[in-house]
Amino acid sequence: MTDRPWASHYSPGSQAEMAPIAFEHLPDMVRRLSAQYAQKTAFTQVMPNGMAGSLTYEQVDRMSDEFAAYLRGTLKLNAGDRVAIQMPNSLSYPVVLFGVLKAGCVAVSTNPLYTPPEMIHQFNDSEARVLVISDLFADRLPAVLPKTKVETVVTVRITEWFPAVPAFVIRTVLKYVKKQLPAVTVPHTPLQDALKAGRERIAGGTDVKAYVEGVGLDTLAALQYTGGTTGVSKGAMLSHGNLLGNVAQMLSMNRALLKEGEESILTALPLYHIFAYTVNLLLFYQIGGHNVLIPSPRPPQNLQKAFEKYPVTWFSGVNTLFNALANEEWFQKNPPRSLKLSVAGGMALHGAVARKWKEVVGTPVVEGYGLTEASPVVSFNPVDRVKEGTIGIPFPSTDVKLVDDSGAEVGVGQPGELACKGPQVMMGYWNRPDETAKVLRDGWLYTGDVAQMDEEGYFKIVDRKKDMILVSGFNVYPNEVEDCLANHPGVREAAVIGVPDEHSGEAVKAFVVKKDPALTAESVVAHCRESLAGYKVPRQVEFREDLPKSPIGKIIRRELRTTAPAAASAEAAKA
Repeated sequence: MTDRPWASHYSPGSQAEMAPIAFEHLPDMVRRLSAQYAQKTAFTQVMPNGMAGSLTYEQVDRMSDEFAAYLRGTLKLNAGDRVAIQMPNSLSYPVVLFGVLKAGCVAVSTNPLYTPPEMIHQFNDSEARVLVISDLFADRLPAVLPKTKVETVVTVRITEWFPAVPAFVIRTVLKYVKKQLPAVTVPHTPLQDALKAGRERIAGGTDVKAYVEGVGLDTLAALQYTGGTTGVSKGAMLSHGNLLGNVAQMLSMNRALLKEGEESILTALPLYHIFAYTVNLLLFYQIGGHNVLIPSPRPPQNLQKAFEKYPVTWFSGVNTLFNALANEEWFQKNPPRSLKLSVAGGMALHGAVARKWKEVVGTPVVEGYGLTEASPVVSFNPVDRVKEGTIGIPFPSTDVKLVDDSGAEVGVGQPGELACKGPQVMMGYWNRPDETAKVLRDGWLYTGDVAQMDEEGYFKIVDRKKDMILVSGFNVYPNEVEDCLANHPGVREAAVIGVPDEHSGEAVKAFVVKKDPALTAESVVAHCRESLAGYKVPRQVEFREDLPKSPIGKIIRRELRTTAPAAASAEAAKA
C-alpha cells in the first residue's frame, strides 16, 4: 500500500518519513542521556510493601561501564558474544543490560520463569557464555549449567542498591518466611564483585568506549526469543538501529505528550519482554523519564504502593492487566489521577475493558500493535485521533499491506495477513535461515496476524491466522467473540478456541471466568446471540477459576486447545 492512506492522520509535528537516527548506537544514547540528566532519578524499584530503592542516571551510566569492563576485561569476552539476562524487573536490569551493550556484546533476554529444559534450549541456541541471573532462581542452575556452554554465572539480589534496613527485611522475609531464596550451589560471582572488578580495571586505565569501536546501527544488539507458538522458540535478531529506530518512531507520534525530563512511567510488564524493553526502558530513558519498576504485577495489589507513592504519568499493560486493575476495589477508590495516557499492546484490547478503564481513571488507554520481530511496535493510535477498537495507523517510515493466501493485496475492509516493512523490522532469526525465509520476503515481514484496513488507513486486528476457527466454511475470529463476551456484565475474562465438531468441522468453545457467581452458560450464549451471527456463537461454554497466561498476562489459547478435549469443569454447557 504505497499510497499510505493513513499519512494525513499523523499528529501535528509528526512526519511520514523519519529523520536519520541521532545516535551512533545504543551505548551512545545511554551516555548522552546519562550526562544530560546525571543527578535525576532514572529508576525506582518498588516492592509490594512499598519499600523502594532508586538509581540516578549517573549511577546507571557509571555502573554499566563497570559491568562492561568486567565482561571484556575480566572475563575476556569478545565483541558479539552473547550474555543471557534472567531476572525480574529490578534496579540491576538496566545496569546489566546497558553494560552488555557497552561491552559490544549481545543481550539475550530470558524469562525468569523458564523451566530447566527451556533455559537449556535458549542458552544453547544463543551460545551464551555468561548468565546473569536473580538468585531467586538459583535452584535451577545445577540441572542447567552442565548441559550448556555457559562459562560464568553472575548472581543478582532483588534488593541491590536498596537502603540497608529495607534490604535486610526483604531478604529475611524471602528466605525464612516465603522460602523463596535458595542457596546458590554452583560457582558464581555476585554482581557487586563483578562491578568491583570492572571498577578496578577502569581505574587502571581501561577505556570502556573502545569496546564499541566498529559497532553501528546495523550491528546485532539483542536476541529476543519468541514464545515458540509455532514450534521451537526462535531468537529474533534486533540491531541497534532496529531498537533506536522504533524509539524514534514512538517519539515522533507522541511528541506533544512526551515532555523531556518530566515523565514517569510505571513498568509492571517484564523488561525481558520486548514491549517493556523498548517502550518503557529505552523510550523513557531517552526522554529523561523516571521509571518505576514493579518486580511482579501478580497479584494486582503489588502495584498499589507504587501508584500511591509516585505521580505516574504513563502506564503500559495488556488487556488482562487493565481489566484486573479496573476491578480492584483499592484501584477504583483511589485511581492514579496523574496519568496522561495508558498504552495497550501484546494482545487485543477489549472495548469493554477500555471503557471501564477510562471510567475509573479518567484518561484513556490507547491501543497499538507490534510483535517481537518488529522491535516491537508497528502501529499506534494518534492520541488526538483515536479510533476505539483499532490498532491505529502505521508508524512513520513504515509500510503495511494486507494479503490473501496467494499473496495478492486485499481491498479496503477485507481481511488479510498483515505484512510490514520499516526500520524496526528484525535482521532475521538467529541461526534459522529457513524460518527467516518464511516470514521475511523482499523486505516485508509477514506477521501471521489477520487484519482489516478502513478507508482512512486505520487497522484492526481480526486474529492470529492460526487461531482462526472454520465453522461450516465460515471464518470465525476468536477476538471478535471474546470482545462480545467481555461486554457481558457477569464475565471477568474470556477466551475462545475452535474444537472438532462432526457436523460443522469446527465449533466455537468459550472459556469464561465469572465476575457474577450466578452466571450460567445459557446466559452467556444468549448474550452472544444478540450480537453475533449464529455460526460465531459458542456451542460450548466452560467456566474456569482462571485462564492460562504468559508472563505479560496474555491469554495462551494453545494451552486451552491442549486441555479442552479432556478438561474437567465445574459447569459446562452446550449451546
